[in-house]
Amino acid sequence: MKIALRLSLFLFALFTIGEKSFSLTDYQIKKICKKERKVSTCIKKIKEKRFNLKQGNSIEIPVIPYKR
Repeated sequence: MKIALRLSLFLFALFTIGEKSFSLTDYQIKKICKKERKVSTCIKKIKEKRFNLKQGNSIEIPVIPYKR
């Protein structure tokens, strides 16, 4: 019984959330790139990654370590 419940919840989450991809807005991109040295190239690269994400292509996401 538990397996059937877990499987049905997993499939429900997969089909409802799997279709959507949340990408950054232009305002969020500008806010992120404000700290960079070359703002225009940063904006261009992130917009290109956003376009590839919307098209369904895989993108590389850098991992930034947390600093206390």
